[in-house]
Amino acid sequence: MIDIEKFNKILKRVEKPARYIGLEKNSVKKNLKDMEVKFAFAFPDIYEVGMSHLGLHILYNLINEEEGVVCERVFAPWVDMEKEMIREGIPLFTLESREPVKNFDFLGFTLQYEMSYTNVINMLHLSGIPILSKERGLEDPFVIAGGPCVYNPEPLADIIDFFVIGEGEEVTLEILNRYKDFKKSGKDKQDFLKEVSKLEGIYVPSFYQVSYNEDGTIKNMMPLIKGAPKTIKKRIIKDLNKAYFPEKLIVPYIEIVHDRIPLEIFRGCTRGCRFCQAGIIYRPVREKSILKLLELADNLVKNTGYEDISLTSLSSCDYSQLKLLVSELINRYEEKKVGISLPSLRLDSFSLDILKEIEKVRKTGLTFAPEAGSQRLRDVINKGVTEDDLTTAVSYAFKEGWSSIKLYFMIGLPTETDEDILGIKDLGYKVKDMFFSQPKDKRKGNLKITLSTSCFVPKPFTPFQWVGQDSIDEFNRKINLLKDNIKDRKITFNYHDPKLSYLEAVLARGDRRLGKTLIKAWEKGCKFDGWSELFDYDKWIEAFYETKVQGDFYALRERDLEEILPWDFIDSGVSKEYLVKEYKKAKAQELTRDCRLGCTGCGINKSFSGGVCN
Repeated sequence: MIDIEKFNKILKRVEKPARYIGLEKNSVKKNLKDMEVKFAFAFPDIYEVGMSHLGLHILYNLINEEEGVVCERVFAPWVDMEKEMIREGIPLFTLESREPVKNFDFLGFTLQYEMSYTNVINMLHLSGIPILSKERGLEDPFVIAGGPCVYNPEPLADIIDFFVIGEGEEVTLEILNRYKDFKKSGKDKQDFLKEVSKLEGIYVPSFYQVSYNEDGTIKNMMPLIKGAPKTIKKRIIKDLNKAYFPEKLIVPYIEIVHDRIPLEIFRGCTRGCRFCQAGIIYRPVREKSILKLLELADNLVKNTGYEDISLTSLSSCDYSQLKLLVSELINRYEEKKVGISLPSLRLDSFSLDILKEIEKVRKTGLTFAPEAGSQRLRDVINKGVTEDDLTTAVSYAFKEGWSSIKLYFMIGLPTETDEDILGIKDLGYKVKDMFFSQPKDKRKGNLKITLSTSCFVPKPFTPFQWVGQDSIDEFNRKINLLKDNIKDRKITFNYHDPKLSYLEAVLARGDRRLGKTLIKAWEKGCKFDGWSELFDYDKWIEAFYETKVQGDFYALRERDLEEILPWDFIDSGVSKEYLVKEYKKAKAQELTRDCRLGCTGCGINKSFSGGVCN
């Protein structure tokens, strides 16, 4: 355990000490001395962000329900806490036992966004764990990683001992059980890595060698160890009704990003938006039954005291029995003032009946995602919604008394023109005109429209994985075009930093040669890169220059369809041939139907039978 006297002293000198004390309702503390396996769940961002992540709560409770096994949490300390820890000589520690992370058997990172990678390196450094996997000894924990970003694990290949590709509920326990046997065997770390590499979904990067062509593209990737699989197949939970889900959640002392009950209603998506990585990697769609969801909701409301249940999934309005589920939840919890919310709403599946149910408890702002400013571009990305869908949805909302509307868009989408960009402004103005076209006595509240734009980042396992990203200058030109044309005080225009999106694109489609750049950027002080107040683009550019890595090669370059991509060794269940076909259909502005209406041949049903793929 760390020095408690020093710990208590520095808590008085930092912002939000509750980030570091643990002791929350429903947290679990076991005696570490009695534990056969000790697992530290690491979220490479601050407490408030990490505690809003549903995956943390699932794995934390899942592991802690096992006998002889403990899971404790660790988050990236904010800069003030890090400074104090270094000054007092306190290593990175877990919340539950305040035990140094280095003393655990596993340090498991969840990688939710690429710009957290320098925090992974920083947390290893603060723990006293060697940054490069090849430099770790038997006394060091195994450093592992999962989450959506590991569908291209290569930028972290020299840092992470092994990756978990896909859904973690089943495979995590398989790993821990193998480790129990390993501890008794007296074998070395290499033997354990060989053992876990036999599990479906496990990728050990040190077991492979990558060679390159003269133009910098990948020539091949070959196993170095006999038995190492050439293809890593993702793990999926086939029946969500039988999958583990916690009956209680840790309740923080301080406000977190999502201060509510996240009730996961299904996984996967059938829509086929061509920019969306999650829509591919989480296929197929698997729904939880209403009975199961009501049982979970009862337990979570009773055990947490939260006053809001958020129905979470990639496209919550596509749940096949959504109206019935919302009605049942409202009927149960209306008197307790527990509200129901949907994170975002698809315009074409928007229902007045559901809206009326939700508003019985409380009104919140409404969020829609048209994604593009013109119908032509929405067809390119296969969004499958029309302007009529938007006007219908907004009309419903205004009639029911909503006056705060957020619309999400992307700029820099493939084939985008200035006309498409200005269409974003036009949609905002159209929504404003709809509000004021109502009779004065029918208008409720003060109208507030937010147009929020992100910069398009091409991602692995999407039909746009071959596309070159817009340059930073081009993003800025498009942003300024919108800024110059939006002159209405009722409309707020927000946008992402193109420099950050550029780096995200580099890391999203990078290969293992980027590892040295990541470490160099961290050495220069880069961390919390997703936080605008700490992001330092110039340091990143210096790191690229000093490690002789060209960021444009990864972000801006259009790939040939025949090129070997860094993540091609991963089997997501969706065939590369399907992604190529969708890429070509995008160029031709052809739509692909929702696969709930009939199979579109993505290939997922060859490796999985169930859900809508029956």
